[in-house]
Amino acid sequence: MGVTGYIEVAGRRVWHEVSGEGDPLVLLHGGFLGASSFFGQTPALVEAGYRVHVPERRGHAHTPDVEGPLSYSVMADDMIAYLAQEVGGPAHLVGWSDGAVVALLVAQRRPDLVARMVLIGQYYNSAGRVAGPELVAYLNSPDAITFLRRAYDPFSPDGPDHFPVVHAKMMHMIATEPEIALDTLGGVTAPTLVLQGDRDEVTVEHSLAVVAALPEARLAVLPGTHTLPIEYPDLVNPLIVSFLRDTDPAPDWNAFTG
Repeated sequence: MGVTGYIEVAGRRVWHEVSGEGDPLVLLHGGFLGASSFFGQTPALVEAGYRVHVPERRGHAHTPDVEGPLSYSVMADDMIAYLAQEVGGPAHLVGWSDGAVVALLVAQRRPDLVARMVLIGQYYNSAGRVAGPELVAYLNSPDAITFLRRAYDPFSPDGPDHFPVVHAKMMHMIATEPEIALDTLGGVTAPTLVLQGDRDEVTVEHSLAVVAALPEARLAVLPGTHTLPIEYPDLVNPLIVSFLRDTDPAPDWNAFTG
């Protein structure tokens, strides 16, 4: 099964790509990106036996912007509507960067829609952020804007002239969010893998605190940066599949005891 194109969700046009057969798995992209950013994951996850959904969020890539401010909360509500309509039951969520925040909020608000969850390379409040104001400064730089427009201008139905509007909304969101109190994560029922690079935008200490706050979670730290799924798909993909299948190999204690 393969579907690529627009659907209507809660009165909005949403672009999504669906491929494969099996248990539903939804990939949530990062900020300023779209479905194509998972080029290193989608084929491998389809081959692993999943029906892979990659919806693009409002104001990103092919999906039009919506009047009003942009926030993680709004995008989480959008994703809940998408899951309820297109999946209709629990799905695995794999969120990368901004997508990880959206996934976590969905799991908080609608635990019935989330089976297992992988959260990649993201902080959930400013205490866990490595980059600090440097990230905002970079994303406002001419070089960054030129790069970001390559993922926006050729695809957005709003046209290239709308990019400054989306950029301003995103920059306000990134500068002020997320601010999720970790002591509110106790209601997340989905088993969760928190995954990051050792040179990522989130501190390892923060990820450890997230894992401690979630009822059922574990942490994996791989060599790499914030672009871990692109840098090392051969490491990331088997780790995702192993966790989603709950087939982590049990240790051979005889090897340690002789």
